[in-house]
Amino acid sequence: MRILRVLFMFFLTASIFTGNPDHANAQAYDMLLKGGHVIDPKNGIDSPMDIAIKNGIIVRVAQDISAENAGQVVDAGGLYVTPGLIDIHAHYYWGTEPNRYLSNSFASLPPDGFTFRSGVTTAVDVGGAGWRNFQHFKEQVIDRSRTRVLSFINIVGDGMSGLPEQNINDMDPKMTALAAGRHDEIVGVKIAHFRGYNWEPHYRAAEAGVEAGIPVMIDLGLSDIPLPLDTLFFDIYRPGDILTHTYGSPVVGPGFKEAAVDEEGILRTHWMDAQQNGFIFDVGHGGGSFFYDIAIPATQQGFWPNTISTDIHTGSMNAGMKDMLNVVSKFLNLGMPLQEAIEASTWKPAQVIQREDLGHLSEGAEADIAVFRHREGDFGFIDAAGGVESGDQKLETEVTIRAGRVVYDLNGIATRRWR
Repeated sequence: MRILRVLFMFFLTASIFTGNPDHANAQAYDMLLKGGHVIDPKNGIDSPMDIAIKNGIIVRVAQDISAENAGQVVDAGGLYVTPGLIDIHAHYYWGTEPNRYLSNSFASLPPDGFTFRSGVTTAVDVGGAGWRNFQHFKEQVIDRSRTRVLSFINIVGDGMSGLPEQNINDMDPKMTALAAGRHDEIVGVKIAHFRGYNWEPHYRAAEAGVEAGIPVMIDLGLSDIPLPLDTLFFDIYRPGDILTHTYGSPVVGPGFKEAAVDEEGILRTHWMDAQQNGFIFDVGHGGGSFFYDIAIPATQQGFWPNTISTDIHTGSMNAGMKDMLNVVSKFLNLGMPLQEAIEASTWKPAQVIQREDLGHLSEGAEADIAVFRHREGDFGFIDAAGGVESGDQKLETEVTIRAGRVVYDLNGIATRRWR
């Protein structure tokens, strides 16, 4: 399926660019984003550019594209224009079955209500479905959403249904890998919430990832003695696998997990070594997995996330996390450069999930685009412990475009006047 998608994009691009680099300029554009400051990390763009769209595809990125042949012109002057954001850790297997936690139940969310308003065009549900119920998740959510919804399939066949995530007997690497091979939307394997001093579930998740050729995302559970993560980083998993909740596990508080920093606030050496060796560290903010007593000393010592994500669900959406853009803004205020924060929310997650057709504004790519206003002022950002940190900058979504269509427009800058 991945090969078919690549071939489709190749022939679609070839039909637009018929060997003449100026061909796109000679035809009418459906939409032209004009005057915005484009940040496109894959292509090394960080400057004012215009973007022309035709039939849902980006057909030209250049300075001063003529608006003469554009069906619609969006004035992006004074705004930032980026690829649509990719939220690599979210919970969107929503449903109405009681007592199933984040698998077809009330704690998950319908994606379209929570993605576009944050500039997110692609969201990855992590672990809501296992091989037993992935088809239901696909039919109920993936196929009915305008948001591009992908999945890290749970190593537990029944998905993230609560207590059954402790059932090692339902952790089947072969069936998990088989499901991944059958469904193009599956981009990784998820393991989460296992309680106990036991590596067996991780060996099974790692086996599934290797067999399917996709990364594994690890959400550590609880253990009365914290498990030694150097074993996890170097002996069980591979470069390219992902630890989420990077700034979770408070130094003082509940949870028996090894934090990124020790009791003195010193970054643990094997965490940095693992990152330099290619292990991916994801934010996964959530309702209880981002603490300033971890994030501040870790980032001050140069330990920044590879990918920024929300871990959005009903328990986090109105708490300190709020939405994707609020999390990105937190890292801006911790000192992460805007260009790096955008890369960690677009091109890098696309690479991590092996979907390099996403996360950039290349000519020929599907037109998933976000337009942001960079606000300056006095803002507050809350962590999982209820502590607030002040900040002086914040991103706000003005427009989100998915496959060439405007799906969110805060102030009507991409909408025709009613007269």
